[in-house]
Amino acid sequence: MEKTDFKPGNMLYPLPAVMVSCGYGKFTPNILTVAWTGTVCTNPPMVYISVRPSRHSYDIIAETREFVINLTTEELARAMDKCGVRSGRDLDKWADLKLTKAPSKEVNCPSIEESPVNIECKVTDIIKLGSHDMFLAEVVNVRVDKSLLDDRNSLRLEKAGLIAYSHGKYHALGKILGSFGYSVRKKPMGKTSKKKMKNPKKHSKNA
Repeated sequence: MEKTDFKPGNMLYPLPAVMVSCGYGKFTPNILTVAWTGTVCTNPPMVYISVRPSRHSYDIIAETREFVINLTTEELARAMDKCGVRSGRDLDKWADLKLTKAPSKEVNCPSIEESPVNIECKVTDIIKLGSHDMFLAEVVNVRVDKSLLDDRNSLRLEKAGLIAYSHGKYHALGKILGSFGYSVRKKPMGKTSKKKMKNPKKHSKNA
């Protein structure tokens, strides 16, 4: 495999492409598109979003110290993209994109009803980095579409049709290659293996 060098840059792809909703009270609710986002801790559950200080939603989140990460689907791809290239200073994105404000449970800002998963977050720290500032936040509630739950009440996110962002383009998530731990999981014994175990003497000559 022949390689060449690139200058240092953001090449960690793919990334989740999400719509972040924010704002209440004196702040008109807004939506911004974020790809610089991810998990930082399991217990307590914590995430981050990184936002340019010039963005309209920056001051809203910095003052209210809360936001909702709304996962996006193939059906929401166009709305998600427009939220990233149009400013809430000039456009009511909710009305323009026909998105529904849904009440959140633990934060005051609305969630996006059309999103299959809404992750309610409260900011714990703001870290100034450079082009972007990082909002560290604790997850205080998650709301999911009931259609994504199986008969054991387990979440089946693969049914949601989620999308990802990679180097300027949006991608539908592909086929499942395995589940966590599959590389070391013992394979179930087949019928042939079981017969061999029951009659070890019959197979001892070539051992």
